[in-house]
Amino acid sequence: MNDSGALLPWLVIREDDNGNRYRVGRYSTRAEAQKVADSLESRGHKQLYWIERLGQGVTTSPTVTKN
Repeated sequence: MNDSGALLPWLVIREDDNGNRYRVGRYSTRAEAQKVADSLESRGHKQLYWIERLGQGVTTSPTVTKN
C-alpha cells in the first residue's frame, strides 16, 4: 500500500479574508512548499499562507500579504 502522506508530507495552507482555510497543495520537501507559499504571497493579495508538516501543525508563522 502506498501512503501519499509519507511521500508528500508538506502542506501549503491559505486563509482568506473571511477566515476560511484551504489546502493549496502537498509537497515532498519543506523547501518546495516554502517556494510555493512565497510565490503565492508575492502576488500581492491579502491572504495568509503558511506551511505545515502533515500531522505536526504549523511549522512557520503565517504571513500577511496586502495589496
